[in-house]
Amino acid sequence: MAYSSRGIRACLRRGRIPATIAEPADRRAHRKAREPAGGRPPAFDARAERDRHAVECGAGPLKQVPAVATRYDELALRYEAAVQSAVIDTWLRGLPTAPP
Repeated sequence: MAYSSRGIRACLRRGRIPATIAEPADRRAHRKAREPAGGRPPAFDARAERDRHAVECGAGPLKQVPAVATRYDELALRYEAAVQSAVIDTWLRGLPTAPP
């Protein structure tokens, strides 16, 4: 997972950045088994996780389009056109996606 390592979470705490991905269950159980030495649980914002998940689910189908996934276009206007055409194509195929 993206934020599950102790070092990454420590770096996030130093920068006062809240982790948006929950602590894995096995790591949580291990921390609780260590009792006081396990430390406090990391901060977790359920709403931020829900919003992040929604964005990932909406962008997932677009990542299947090579022109969008590779970002080869040098001009932002061309890349935006590629994203828009991918959204239209995805919508016409009936796959679930969020608007860009």
